[in-house]
Amino acid sequence: MRLEGKKIIVTGSTGIAEASALRFAAEGAYVFIISRTPESCQALADRISGGGYECGWVSADLTDADAAAEAFEKFDAQQSVLDGLLAVAGGSGRRFGDGPAHEMDLEGWTRTHQINGDPTFLAASHALKRMKGRGGSIAIITSVLADHPVPKLFATHGYAAAKGGGNSFARTLAAYYAPDNIRVNALAAGLVLTPMSERAANDPATTEYAARKQPLADGFLDPAAIADVALFLLSDDSAQVTGQVIGVDGGWGVTEA
Repeated sequence: MRLEGKKIIVTGSTGIAEASALRFAAEGAYVFIISRTPESCQALADRISGGGYECGWVSADLTDADAAAEAFEKFDAQQSVLDGLLAVAGGSGRRFGDGPAHEMDLEGWTRTHQINGDPTFLAASHALKRMKGRGGSIAIITSVLADHPVPKLFATHGYAAAKGGGNSFARTLAAYYAPDNIRVNALAAGLVLTPMSERAANDPATTEYAARKQPLADGFLDPAAIADVALFLLSDDSAQVTGQVIGVDGGWGVTEA
């Protein structure tokens, strides 16, 4: 019960967000889910409540400032304090044209940053307003690709830049809000089996590469591996940890493939 009594918001409702929300609830937290797809929100909330745990949810597009504000207000209507935020919401920009910089147009770059950067900024901004004066912890999910690129398989330059921005965002927030006892860290995930990674998981070249590059996982990571570290960052066990980018990558960052 490492999160007993804590109130935590998770943005997203599948993959890493789903595994983390389930883990947080099992560790005693009240979990509030904010995600774009109501069906996914409801399904995850049903799993949590079906386990005998408390939760709430709201469907909201976190690239929309008004929708984000309303979502946090709905959390306020159910809980008086916010202790933690896990910012997961984001996604691939390939459908918008994300790719090599010389082939990508401004719309592909902008939309990729919008779907990854805006939800993180808006969620963090609203969370910080609620944490000032009492403390809290924020964990931002980024990607190993920000610092360890693979040109042949992941030439998605917009996505890598957006996730690198998430790392810098976490560090600068940590520096500014440390006097308020608010901790902010980034969790740089390797290749994880999620709905977003379905294309890569079905590509033989990528799966073979992942098995070599992430030897601790012998391939793609289970989302539960990310949830374990997110749990640490949002619990009091990490009370002296802030401004860090923690890689959970199965060995990606130190392994040659």
